[in-house]
Amino acid sequence: MSIFCEDTVFVSSQTSQNDVFREVYGVLLKKKLVTVDFLDHLIEREENYPTGLDLTLIDQAFPNIAIPHTESEYVNTTRIIPIKLNHPISFNNMIQPKTELKVSFLFMILNKDGETQSNLLATIMDFINALDQSNLLHFFQLNDPKEIYTFLTKNFKGERLND
Repeated sequence: MSIFCEDTVFVSSQTSQNDVFREVYGVLLKKKLVTVDFLDHLIEREENYPTGLDLTLIDQAFPNIAIPHTESEYVNTTRIIPIKLNHPISFNNMIQPKTELKVSFLFMILNKDGETQSNLLATIMDFINALDQSNLLHFFQLNDPKEIYTFLTKNFKGERLND
């Protein structure tokens, strides 16, 4: 099984971190992919360990991303949940936690096996680094969940899962 599933690709019009998290959590909980406690721990972890990444360091044209996640005990599967944000939202920088970034895309990690956390993060960065500028910009401009899913399944070289 792919690390992405078409039914968990989102395009969100929310305007705050917590509202996006709540929106996605509702769907993930209904699908039994996360536990009831997932949302509270996701919010708490993001406050204590920010996940924003400044992609302008790679290329000035790239939007910033964030990779929110929480501990494996609050998830029931392993996959990456792509979330396109229609309105950039402030996240604190993973490298410089006191610095705020306007983020336009989230790669939310659900990781039931705590061992693979760094592997998932690395495969996301490999995806970003492997694409040329025009393809990556095209990806970040997609607004349809099906198109985002199709692009990721064709271009993401991450691991496949036995979920």
